[in-house]
Amino acid sequence: MGFLFVAMGGAVGAAGRYAISLIPCKTAFPTLTFITNIAGAVLIGFIVGIAESKEDLSPNAVLFLKTGLCGGFTTFSTFSLEAYNLFHNKDYLTGGLYAGLSVACCIFGIFCGKKLAMLVKG
Repeated sequence: MGFLFVAMGGAVGAAGRYAISLIPCKTAFPTLTFITNIAGAVLIGFIVGIAESKEDLSPNAVLFLKTGLCGGFTTFSTFSLEAYNLFHNKDYLTGGLYAGLSVACCIFGIFCGKKLAMLVKG
């Protein structure tokens, strides 16, 4: 049954990621993937924060939200390919900036999501 919840969440997350990719934004910096990864980090931090404090959040809901929705939404594999391509094309400054900012901002996003969860739960 867990696979069904992961699959349903993954479909929603992937559709959300695709919707963001349709935003017209053409820059050398992979802005939309960057934004998606940060939003995904905040979202998964929030979900984990809520799940840690709510006994009434079912394991299936956690599977749907954390593994499915966030797994389908975030784009780390795309991030990795884009960073590789920037370095491969000798655009070291943009590649380094993109990789460093993505990691730092997403870790901060987890922190923010967990703090937001603490505010929501009271």
